[in-house]
Amino acid sequence: MSSYDVAVIGSGPGGYVAAIRCAQLGMKTALIEKYATLGGTCLNVGCIPSKALLDSSHHYEDAVKHFEEHGIDIPGEIKVNLKKMIARKQSVVDQTTGGIDFLMKKNNIDVYQGLGSFKDATHITISGEETTEIEAKNTIIATGSKPSSLPFITIDKERIITSTEALKLKEVPKHLIVIGGGVIGLELGQVYKRLGAEVSVVEYADRIVPTMDAGVSKELNKVLKKQKFKMNVSHQVNAVERVGDEVIVKATNKKGQEVEFKGDYCLVCVGRRPYTDGLNAEAAGVKLDERGRVEVNDHLQTTASNIYAIGDVVKGAMLAHKAEEEGVFVAETLAGQKPHIDYNLIPGVVYTWPEVAAVGKTEEQLKEAGVAYKVGQFPMRALGRSRASMDIDGFVKVLADKATDEILGVHMVGARAADMIAEAVVAMEYRASAEDISRMSHAHPTFTEAIKEAALAATDDRALHI
Repeated sequence: MSSYDVAVIGSGPGGYVAAIRCAQLGMKTALIEKYATLGGTCLNVGCIPSKALLDSSHHYEDAVKHFEEHGIDIPGEIKVNLKKMIARKQSVVDQTTGGIDFLMKKNNIDVYQGLGSFKDATHITISGEETTEIEAKNTIIATGSKPSSLPFITIDKERIITSTEALKLKEVPKHLIVIGGGVIGLELGQVYKRLGAEVSVVEYADRIVPTMDAGVSKELNKVLKKQKFKMNVSHQVNAVERVGDEVIVKATNKKGQEVEFKGDYCLVCVGRRPYTDGLNAEAAGVKLDERGRVEVNDHLQTTASNIYAIGDVVKGAMLAHKAEEEGVFVAETLAGQKPHIDYNLIPGVVYTWPEVAAVGKTEEQLKEAGVAYKVGQFPMRALGRSRASMDIDGFVKVLADKATDEILGVHMVGARAADMIAEAVVAMEYRASAEDISRMSHAHPTFTEAIKEAALAATDDRALHI
């Protein structure tokens, strides 16, 4: 039987990064993955493939709607080759997961393919083509999450689908009904909207992306409506049935009236659930909470002292980069170091176009906590860079402490917001004030000038370009 200092169960961004950091710190490390490829949900059926399709569909939309305005004439009809688009997406996935294989070899990490199941707190059975047992002094659970559904919905993976199936459709839907107005539903909805589908979003909450700042939600809703999305918020879905190639969704609106949506595909995006199936956690003394998450303390240690858990399988935002930070945190803890994670500074991003990004507190959270704050906001349309690229939708909003001027939250909708948010994270990591940002030179013309202008607006309302 092979023995290891650390075994990591699950090879998503949290798991494989944890394995690499453990190996870097001199620990003999094993990585266990039940699927044939490494990378977990993110690399195989999540972040990477969805962004590949978002980019491809964005190119198509630009060619159809914007090239002529840029002085680019394309003779003949511009057509979507969905089969080729899906194939390109898969090649991106293959390259990326192959990169993880390389990193495992480079760091001398032993990879086991099969379902990892605890025999006890220090022994793991791996059920694959053959059954193997290993011994591990410490174990990191990084088994991730799976798409959730509603009790009355039958996911047939053909017409009633999850995000996994939406990444490999063989045709562009005529009418795609998206249940859930969160990140995944809006991103995949935009992919198929660009390719020609009618898209109807049905959301239970009173606004889309309901966990984000209300101003951001309102702006994104306005932009997507302009893109011809049909938004139906405050709708409770009661039934989803398939009749041949038609899907019928029945819901109750905020007036208590029953409404019906008919489409050829229904994408169910009502969140994700922690995945611990087959883990046999109880055999190791690992407890789960009422939501099926692995219980951990502030050190991400489970109820079994030598077993830790990270990522989607524990409490907190289900984000790949949050899982990565936790993976490094546990590895360094095992090495006797004193790592730290500030969960308030984990950014969130929606990769629609325009993109949405945020870090820190929302206005709603500050109001609820009774914090006195000030707001600086700047519209993207006031930037020369935005006008040059025709990306004029959105804004940047800076929230700062009214007394100290310390930045408490930054929220943005706009082109390249996903990249721009890093500036706000760095600023808040060093507890910068709005004035600090306002006094930094920002290259012109850039989208990031909007951050400086919003900071100026928060500092005595002195934005320069509005």
